[in-house]
Amino acid sequence: MIAIDWGTSSFRAYRLSEQGGVLEKREATLGILAVSDGNFAAALESQVGDWLDDGDAPVLMSGMIGSRQGWKEAPYAACPAGEPEIAAGMVDVNWGEGRRAWIVPGLSCRDESGIPDVLRGEETQLLGVLSDLPRNSAWVCLPGTHSKWARLEDHRIVEFSTHMTGEVFAIMRQHSILGRMMREAQVDEEAFADGVVRARDAGGLLHHLFGVRSAGLFGQLADESSASYLSGLLIGHELAAIPRLSETVYVLASEQLAARYVQALSTCGISALVLDSDGVVKGLFRLSASLPKD
Repeated sequence: MIAIDWGTSSFRAYRLSEQGGVLEKREATLGILAVSDGNFAAALESQVGDWLDDGDAPVLMSGMIGSRQGWKEAPYAACPAGEPEIAAGMVDVNWGEGRRAWIVPGLSCRDESGIPDVLRGEETQLLGVLSDLPRNSAWVCLPGTHSKWARLEDHRIVEFSTHMTGEVFAIMRQHSILGRMMREAQVDEEAFADGVVRARDAGGLLHHLFGVRSAGLFGQLADESSASYLSGLLIGHELAAIPRLSETVYVLASEQLAARYVQALSTCGISALVLDSDGVVKGLFRLSASLPKD
């Protein structure tokens, strides 16, 4: 089969064996926003046309390819949702002669105030790591530009929340007064931890953010350490917003990004286990078993 992880800015394709092993992997900076005139069929053919010609099937895709800006919208499945509900929400696309693919839906939920939240792609990653999670209950953190926190019970996603931590960090560093005092440097782990601890204090995020500048003005924070402190501060506030954290949090991210969250959680006295960041492949393979046999 062919597994596709197609996001806003990137495209990843995996050629899988009948047992789900990765035979070949391809990557391109061909996110959905980079596809000319929305011609997703041509874009897919340009990347894996030879696999398709060889008869590799089925083709399963997850991520923003199923959004309103993607190839075909796959409506969100409502939480709580497990593998059966996600599989039932898959939609198919057909193009050319004998060309067919399936798109995995995202998930939606509402917080205690009734405000909706959504995700796309992470549901497939979560399905791919179910075997690594306890069955009764687990918190999974998926860090990124928009970090996701998902709570699973009995291997079903019962709720999740989105936190714009990565995007806010980039904006504050590149476009705010805070960034003017920052210098490029290696991660300062002590400054990062200080930021995480600061997030526990009274005053709120907006006040704490200005403290990045004022601490620098008074020589309490070196310019080379400001970015690390800001990162710790934002992640610390993210952690403070998650209720009922269990003794162990499962982190699903690349090695470098996972390390920051593991450190932040440890600073807060919470243990963490890092999961396979390519869980999306296993998730798509699991879902392939639910496709109609035609």
